[in-house]
Amino acid sequence: AGLSAAGRGADGRALKQSSTAAAGFPRSRGAMAAAGPGLGPGAGGTVKTLALVLEDEARRGGGGGSGYCSGDTVSGQVLLELAGPLPLRGLRLEAAGRARVAWSESSGAVPGAGTWGVAVRTPGPGPRREAEVRYLDIRQSLLRDPPEGEESLILLDGRHEFPFSFQLPQEPLVTSFTGKYGSIQYYVKAVLERPAAPDQSVQTELQVVSHIDVSSPALLTPVLRSQEKMVGCWFFTSGPVSLSAKIERKGYCNGEAIPIYAEIENCSSRLVVPKAAIFQTQTYLASGKTKTFRQMVANVRGNHIASGSTDTWNGKTLKIPPVSPSILDCCIIRVEYSLAVYIHIPGAKKLMIEMPLVIGTIPCIGFSSRNSSITSQFSMDMSWLALTMPEHPEAPPNYADVVSEEEFSRHVPAYPPPIDCEEQLCCPVFAYIQEFRFQPPPLYSEIDPHPTDVEEIQPVSFML
Repeated sequence: AGLSAAGRGADGRALKQSSTAAAGFPRSRGAMAAAGPGLGPGAGGTVKTLALVLEDEARRGGGGGSGYCSGDTVSGQVLLELAGPLPLRGLRLEAAGRARVAWSESSGAVPGAGTWGVAVRTPGPGPRREAEVRYLDIRQSLLRDPPEGEESLILLDGRHEFPFSFQLPQEPLVTSFTGKYGSIQYYVKAVLERPAAPDQSVQTELQVVSHIDVSSPALLTPVLRSQEKMVGCWFFTSGPVSLSAKIERKGYCNGEAIPIYAEIENCSSRLVVPKAAIFQTQTYLASGKTKTFRQMVANVRGNHIASGSTDTWNGKTLKIPPVSPSILDCCIIRVEYSLAVYIHIPGAKKLMIEMPLVIGTIPCIGFSSRNSSITSQFSMDMSWLALTMPEHPEAPPNYADVVSEEEFSRHVPAYPPPIDCEEQLCCPVFAYIQEFRFQPPPLYSEIDPHPTDVEEIQPVSFML
């Protein structure tokens, strides 16, 4: 009373079994997690290999099959290799996802715990804070139930394939993340239930991505901050240091370069250095308490600014390294980013401006932001031309007036013979571009080399 030649899935259909022991598992481009040979004896047989394979075709949304998102279908196979017939109670598949937070508070002073009511510090760690939120819980049976009156099925020796498929919930799932005091993890696990031995299992992790489109109007708005600080102590002040900074939008993706526009004015007597950095802030919540971890993920440094000088950043770039996207939709874990532009002042507290950032997964496809960046940068860099550009610029001299016809004909090479079409297809196009060796025109001079008899008189006005 069992499976005669192959395993059977949850739908009852037969699963093909390999005919030769030398044949390997079916090739799969998915991720494979496996438990090695010799997993333990069973009644009449041994499990040589238990493996779990995820198919690449089901992976969407993360770019190159790097993650799943809400509503995606997860499919794959459980591969089982036996040495001899093996009784089984069942083979089930579990898919789970949860966010978990845990940390221990540092020991603190307990009032009245010591002699004469003096507060003392308790040894060891303080109370432990924990919290958990579940996002996914799916169970499937990959073997049909045993016949009536029997406790197990008999699976013959050889290799067996048990395909599976399930759909992730349509409601938004939180992005996978591993941080300092918590994590958000998803996994798929296959559990082999045996009557005469402990259960055996194998699992693989699922990477889930909750997409953030940086083209949304809320993330395309520019951010501008300014601040000023007096340098000195009491009445021995040397002057203020002012800083104003701007970024064109709030949302960016991994690999993008953030152009930073800033103006720094140093009216103090000290040498200051402007800098910029991207900070990641992890916030964990459990039992009404909050734990925060902050780290720098990228930075850039500007030039020194002497006393009484100013400096301008016309789009100084800071590239975003590969980091986790922003996580703003989890009730116990938040991952936020900010761009800080600050000035290091020797002997004084630094002057800092922080602007919020959102690291998304879908890049901005519009060019309006980039065009405005180029326009603003061009207007900032080229505004000085309006002060020196004449109203009617003088045209350059004609080439025929500079090079004589005799010298022109001496340098013109003969035209090459016609080229056959078949030969032209085999040769690069740029091989037939003519090379000119004409003399360059003379340098500009205010003395006309060909004066005319007619003298033009233009009115000249003087401003007194």
